[in-house]
Amino acid sequence: MAAQIALPKTEFRVENAPTYNQTSPVRWVLSHLSRYKLLLAAFFVGMTVTNIFNAAIPRQIGAAFGVVAGETIVPDPYYAIALITLTLVGLAVGRFFCDALASFSMEMVAKRLERDGRDELYLNLLGKSQTFHNQQRVGDIMARAANDVRFVNEMMMPGFSLLYDSMMAIFIPILFIGFIDPRLLLAPLTFCFFYYFAVRLYMRQLEPVAEQVRARFGDMNATLNEAVTGIEVVKAASQDKQELGKFLRDARRYRDAFVKEGEVQARYLPTLLIGIAIAGGFLQAVYLYNLGEISIGDLITFMGLMWVLRWPAFSSFFTFYLVQMGLAGAGRILELLQTETEMDENAAGHVAPMRGELVFENVSFRHFDSGRDLLHRISFTARPGETIAIVGQTGSGKTTLTKLVNRTYDVTGGKITVDGRDIRDWNMHSLRSQISIIEQDIFLFSRSVAENIAFGLGQQVSREDIIRAAQEAQAHQFIINFKDGYDTIVGERGVTLSGGQRQRIAIARALLTDPRILILDDATSAVDSATEDEIQKAIKRILEGRTTLLITHRLSQIRRADRVLLIRQGEIVAQGTHHELMATSELYQRIFARYDI
Repeated sequence: MAAQIALPKTEFRVENAPTYNQTSPVRWVLSHLSRYKLLLAAFFVGMTVTNIFNAAIPRQIGAAFGVVAGETIVPDPYYAIALITLTLVGLAVGRFFCDALASFSMEMVAKRLERDGRDELYLNLLGKSQTFHNQQRVGDIMARAANDVRFVNEMMMPGFSLLYDSMMAIFIPILFIGFIDPRLLLAPLTFCFFYYFAVRLYMRQLEPVAEQVRARFGDMNATLNEAVTGIEVVKAASQDKQELGKFLRDARRYRDAFVKEGEVQARYLPTLLIGIAIAGGFLQAVYLYNLGEISIGDLITFMGLMWVLRWPAFSSFFTFYLVQMGLAGAGRILELLQTETEMDENAAGHVAPMRGELVFENVSFRHFDSGRDLLHRISFTARPGETIAIVGQTGSGKTTLTKLVNRTYDVTGGKITVDGRDIRDWNMHSLRSQISIIEQDIFLFSRSVAENIAFGLGQQVSREDIIRAAQEAQAHQFIINFKDGYDTIVGERGVTLSGGQRQRIAIARALLTDPRILILDDATSAVDSATEDEIQKAIKRILEGRTTLLITHRLSQIRRADRVLLIRQGEIVAQGTHHELMATSELYQRIFARYDI
């Protein structure tokens, strides 16, 4: 019995994905963070209270010095010191728990931001058209999806966490200093003034360098990916040294970008500024003490609070680097997310079982950067259950034509209808789930044989259905001869299987999905004649009533087609049965004089 056409069981669908503001890296990050308001509130409260406790500790130490020096008159000095000691312990314990709350909250936010960003990018890439993917380097995309998203995580924790901690470590101690004596604000406020401009200059110099570092890493990763993916070609052509040279060139550029980054960091000024501010503040405090304007306890408290300012001065060196690298990573992610693509998932589109009527009406297609049409004014009709053979010389546009049916590419002129509806009006999932394509270059995942066969339906498929499809595709016998049978893990892209084995697994996958429209792109080219005959019998028996587009030059397959389309330079120059074209088309005769029939 034919399998049911239904949506795979899954917990997450593209149409259920939340939408985010993609107008700028900062707004994109903020739109993600808006989902975690409670965790962010816990972080801000915890970190603020932590810094209040930090600033209160020098105040208590100053009070203790006042008691010991006799400036603060108390009935029982020992009791006062003991009380101050207990207060210090309480502040330390409270600081520990508040800091733990803040760190835990921000860690949760950062990890979820990384997860959500990676999910959004992955779903966005799945929704891009084939035209987009044809122009991208896989290694660069992997660098953005892995490393750049991770930098967004680190931008929040420890990046933003330390940034907010630093801000509070400046504001709160200055507030405490103001309560001691407003005149003592001269040194810390002067420091803040120059600190602002120093950090602004640092960020302005760091931003282009950080973006360059991320870009150079993407280039290096892309070169490495191409070399590893094409290692067989590299070794066969004895181009090891050339590829090594390319990788070393990109690695040097990556290193040089890091050196520039180090030069910017070496000119970081706030660490010098805080030293000057502490020295100047100490001189002013001693002067006021000698005048009797402040007590020894106030002097100790002031210097303790000034010492707290060392933390933001030192930490901002690392903090702003992480924030800048995170924003650079977010910018590179947004560059992919914002890249225009003509593909539309059309989640609210037409959903229905197909009958399989396929109509091309004056269809033209060109890549957006191409100067000419690859297909021009293609028109034909395939009624439900018909088999249409498509023939033509290499480069005539046969494969491109079939890729328009399931919207791998979108037409640039005319329209394609399925059951009377423009395919752009169909829900993308409903359209593609009822169309199966078997190509010459079969892609298998590095998973078990059973998972590869069931890939089109996922959890809905039983082992019995998988075995039945494999038997009908003449794949069962070689599969059970594997050590682990259907649980055998095939190598990446199916490299552990022969070409014929890969094609039979792909055919079994197509049979299992029970498509209403089947596209075979020279799918039996690597299968011996005896096996091909059995496969063709199985396909003919199971796909009765389904529409089939068949790209082939094998006469045994063409003869069974209801109609043959002859394509030349992107146009249909003749159509009819095989015998009609052999009698009327000189080009058709020449093609079959050159190809194996």
